[in-house]
Amino acid sequence: MDRTSQEPERLHQIVWKGRAAVSNRESRFNRIQHEPDPPAAEDEPTEPPSGPATEVRIEVARSILSTNNSPDVPFDRSINPYRGCEHGCVYCYARPSHTYLGLSAGLDFETKIFAKTNAAELLRQELSRAPVRSLIALGANTDPYQPTERRLQITRSVLEVLREFEQPICITTKSALVTRDIDILAPMAARGLVKVFISVGTLDADIARTLEPRASSPPRRISAIERLSAAGIPTGVIVAPVVPALTDPHLERVLEAAAQAGARYAGYTVLRLPREVADLFIEWLETHHPLRARHVMSLIRQIRGGKNNDSTFGVRMRGNGPISDLIERRFQIACKRLGLNTDRVDQRMRAVAAARATKPEPAATAAAQMSLFD
Repeated sequence: MDRTSQEPERLHQIVWKGRAAVSNRESRFNRIQHEPDPPAAEDEPTEPPSGPATEVRIEVARSILSTNNSPDVPFDRSINPYRGCEHGCVYCYARPSHTYLGLSAGLDFETKIFAKTNAAELLRQELSRAPVRSLIALGANTDPYQPTERRLQITRSVLEVLREFEQPICITTKSALVTRDIDILAPMAARGLVKVFISVGTLDADIARTLEPRASSPPRRISAIERLSAAGIPTGVIVAPVVPALTDPHLERVLEAAAQAGARYAGYTVLRLPREVADLFIEWLETHHPLRARHVMSLIRQIRGGKNNDSTFGVRMRGNGPISDLIERRFQIACKRLGLNTDRVDQRMRAVAAARATKPEPAATAAAQMSLFD
């Protein structure tokens, strides 16, 4: 009997404190699939006192620089020190990547974290072999400043290598922890080597608490913008994701708060729901905002051509149609009013990348080199 189409998966749908996903759907790559036993689920607690603990696993990576040729992102190289993300943002487009490991895009993604502890060593080797003459992005997939970074400091060690090679970078994060590294970022900024974006989708604490449960609170993120800007680091805000009828009313308020804190740049993306993310987001929406769920999903499908998602390059970040056009127009008007995006720092950083991305010869190595007749 196929229970999956007739019975709710109550065995797995539990609202864990501090977690966004309310299920742990199995990887689509697993050969064996399990299904819940509804009678047994009757005895399961609906709200356990504590959630599943975070498990950090060490990953010895083979390479650290990822490449892409996507025409709608402003970088072709990126560094991801971690797989999975404890911030647990339910909408995260990186969630399906955990299924490649045979894990779930649900709770596994936010509780089973893989840390690339050899990231800095690999980066030094790769930059020594082939200098990168373009910006490198940190935070393109999972957050480089998620909670475990406070202890492992992998991102910090990567920044030290990037500073050594005078490599221009752009950082995107939802964590105020980025301010810990101002001592590295400020000198890099003085040489035109760094730009930081703080992602803030809403200022509503109640929505943020369940939507992105272990990310820094919105006020702390705005405070991080202020501290970075005060240190002379070019800083911006990304309003992401814009969720129709849920967070889109907050668009202008987020931009205003960020501009007042010193942000000079801004961007936005409309909610994306690739593969498993759609089911997870719908579960979250029906759990936390049941009265809005149908309306929100209706608007999302209007933006995505009647589907939950449209991955077409050029429209995947903003969507299509009148609702999408209205969001874009609101964003442009707010940015113009607040004086955002008037500084062309990206062009200068790309020029620096082309000019400075040379192969350095560390002093210790040079001193150890013997002449031909020694």
